[in-house]
Amino acid sequence: MKKPFTLLLFLAIALASYAQSRTTTYCNPLNLDYSYPFHNAHLGKSYRSGADPAVVQFRGEFYMFVTRSYGYWHSTDLTHWHFITPERWYFEGSNAPAAFNYKDSVLYVTGNPSGAMSLLYTNNPEKGDWKPVTSVLYDLQDPAFFIDDDGKSYMFWGSSNKFPLRVKELLTRRHFMPATGETIDLFNLDPAQHGWERFGENHTDTLINPFIEGAWMTKRNGRYYLEYAAPGTQFNVYADGYYVSDNPVGDYRYAPNNPYCYKPGGFINGAGHGSTVIGQGAQYWHFATMAISVNYQFERRLCMFPAFFDDDGLMYANTAFGDYPHFAPDQPGKRGEFTGWMLLSYKKPIEASSQLPDAPAGNANDENAKTCWVAAENNDKQWLSIDLLAPSKVYAVQVNYFDYNETDIFGRQPDFFHRYRIEGSTDGNTWTALVDKSRSFRDTPNDYIELDAPATARYIRFVNIHAPTRHLAISGLRIFGKGNGTPPAAVRNFSVQRHEDRRDATLTWEKQKNAQGYNIHWGIAPGKLYNSWLVYDENTLNLRCLTTGQKYYFGIEAFNENGVSSIGKIIEVQ
Repeated sequence: MKKPFTLLLFLAIALASYAQSRTTTYCNPLNLDYSYPFHNAHLGKSYRSGADPAVVQFRGEFYMFVTRSYGYWHSTDLTHWHFITPERWYFEGSNAPAAFNYKDSVLYVTGNPSGAMSLLYTNNPEKGDWKPVTSVLYDLQDPAFFIDDDGKSYMFWGSSNKFPLRVKELLTRRHFMPATGETIDLFNLDPAQHGWERFGENHTDTLINPFIEGAWMTKRNGRYYLEYAAPGTQFNVYADGYYVSDNPVGDYRYAPNNPYCYKPGGFINGAGHGSTVIGQGAQYWHFATMAISVNYQFERRLCMFPAFFDDDGLMYANTAFGDYPHFAPDQPGKRGEFTGWMLLSYKKPIEASSQLPDAPAGNANDENAKTCWVAAENNDKQWLSIDLLAPSKVYAVQVNYFDYNETDIFGRQPDFFHRYRIEGSTDGNTWTALVDKSRSFRDTPNDYIELDAPATARYIRFVNIHAPTRHLAISGLRIFGKGNGTPPAAVRNFSVQRHEDRRDATLTWEKQKNAQGYNIHWGIAPGKLYNSWLVYDENTLNLRCLTTGQKYYFGIEAFNENGVSSIGKIIEVQ
């Protein structure tokens, strides 16, 4: 009788694991089996990373190409992705790739700043039988490939703190596309006018010129939206802006609501060098790059945000609560909407089985992706326990692993897998399994699990079973749900003081009782507050991302584990 029981137990665990993997929501950063690039391996720089996503739709499904990933990802729903190792891959160290769906084939090209760029194509990307075609251009970085409705094709490119974005028309002959015509300079950064284009963390480094890079073309209603990234991939303010034209080769006009995708605050920051794709229900989605940049400046993750066009043709992405759970792209009527599940774990009392002196348990719930808890040993005796201080409804959990002082992991890691359990308790004595990954074979560095049904718990415990890296390290054990208290009231005494340097403003407000943090919203009209910045604990923010000569409107909301306040009065600032 033992064998049937064992088989039934295994099937039950497998079905539970499958159910937990199918979700109606998602949470940034995206949970992909990121590679460890060989880039700078000679310096001992080991870092896990995903960056510069180029996402295309092909036959109703989606393919995502990512810098230095030794393959690419496939999804049927923009939420669940699996990695494809192609039959042959011509660009082992592919950098800042570009892709396009053309005549029932996926076309792919990657940047090469010091040599020929070859175009690849396949009509079966899930199989990965890529074939090369003629060389297109030479010595390019961050290419963006675009074929217009009239069949004319173009290559955009640029990654420099000196030279502008450029474009060259290509001669379209089936899959053969040699270059033709002249190279056209399009536009460059103007940090003297556009505050968000200034270099450095919070745009504070004035000694280095910022970088313009990451072109991507989106065409809508006969207009050409050429996206670009600035000022540097390693910073919290890495973002995407855009120019608009009625012609793919110009003249391009700067968008007044730039940056259009911007996420400088919260758990993990950055929203630059991305791509925009149409998903289910004709909903636009913007995929982009987020920064960790601890082990190396190019240590990064990926994210996605719902994107929109307003009645005036302005393009914008919704990054508010951008690393909290949102409804998935396949959820009709609420695609990309915020679930309202709040962060229950922020700075709550936390204990650990063990810890290293420079990486205490408190780093696991401080909402900072750059810090981490590290257990003294990596074995199945290690755990983390958070006291939520009151019984709460838990809807989802995110476990963000961290590479602590790694020096010898490079390339794809097919034998990587994470195993753990998440347990809940109302009294700290009797525990119930909420998530069981004890038999998982998946590599889940940023694992997000939506519970099958909300669970009431005061205590949440992470129990390690297996972590594939040398150290067991977690940068964020994040618990999402709804507390049983009341949300904070509307913020009082909100003030915006724009400086003599019109790119800068100082925002202050009265600290609200029982507030965890605040969302600052701003934009170019009262109904166009498209940008946001989430801050915890503070009651002041130095904003250095404004455009000179542009009027702005500001609002603020407070939030805690119980909900979000109203925004209150919108402030007009000349």
